[in-house]
Amino acid sequence: MIQIARCESTFRHTLADGTVLQGRVDPADTGVMQINKRYHEKTATELGLNLDDIYGNLAYARNLYERQGTKPWNASAPCWSHTIAMR
Repeated sequence: MIQIARCESTFRHTLADGTVLQGRVDPADTGVMQINKRYHEKTATELGLNLDDIYGNLAYARNLYERQGTKPWNASAPCWSHTIAMR
């Protein structure tokens, strides 16, 4: 997950002005783990997690990884797949 975070956000959750990092290709991608709100915000909220909060973003990423492995981050796999074994 560390390598995925490096590739997805260069370990940043917020920008210099304090706003939460959003994806360049898809602005629904949010925070350090670039969790897509369009697909995951409802589930995150049901779990009591706020994707705009770094701790909520990381907690949801762990939950997502435990359920789906690295599949949700396949778009950035060319960056991180050589550094970790895919689950």
